[in-house]
Amino acid sequence: MEVEAIIQGCINNDRVSQEKLYRQYFPTMMSMCMRYINDRDRSAAIVNDGFLKVFTKIQQYTGRGSFEGWVRRIVFRSLSDAIRKDAKYIKFMVFDSYDVNDNTSPLDKLHEEDLLKLIDVLPPASGDVFILYAIQGYSHKEIAKMRGINVGTSKWHLSEARRRLRELIKTESQSNAG
Repeated sequence: MEVEAIIQGCINNDRVSQEKLYRQYFPTMMSMCMRYINDRDRSAAIVNDGFLKVFTKIQQYTGRGSFEGWVRRIVFRSLSDAIRKDAKYIKFMVFDSYDVNDNTSPLDKLHEEDLLKLIDVLPPASGDVFILYAIQGYSHKEIAKMRGINVGTSKWHLSEARRRLRELIKTESQSNAG
C-alpha cells in the first residue's frame, strides 16, 4: 500500500491503515526517542503518544515535505513534552549559576526542542554522558559501568558537554540577536 493511500485511510479512521502506518514508522521513531530516553518502555510510551497525535492531526498534513519528516516532528514534540518537566534542571546542568527566575538568560529564549538539537551536535560520547546524567538521572558510577569507562572519564565528558553547550547556546543567542 502506497503512503498516500495509507494517509487517506488514516484520515478515514481506517484501523488497517493506521496499523500499517504505525508499523512502518515505529522503528524509526523509537530509535529517535531511544537516543534521548534510554528506557524502552518510556520511549515506547512517548512514541505511542506521538502516534496518537499523528492520527488525530493527519488531515493537517498538506503533502509538502516528506511525510516521515512530518511524523518525526510530531513525535519529537512528544519527546520534548515528556522531558519538559526536567527542562529547568537540564538548563541548570548547562549553566551552574542559572537562576530559574532570571528572565534575561539566553536559556529563557531556548526551547527544549532547541536544546535537544544542540545536544545532538555534541561529540557522541559527551552527548551520551550528558543525556544519561542530566536527562535520565544516572550517576557517574552507573554511567561508567554502562559505558565501560572510569568515573573520572564520565565526569570529564559531562563537563565537556556542558562547556560545548554553553558555547553553542551563546553562539545561537548572538546569531538570533543580530
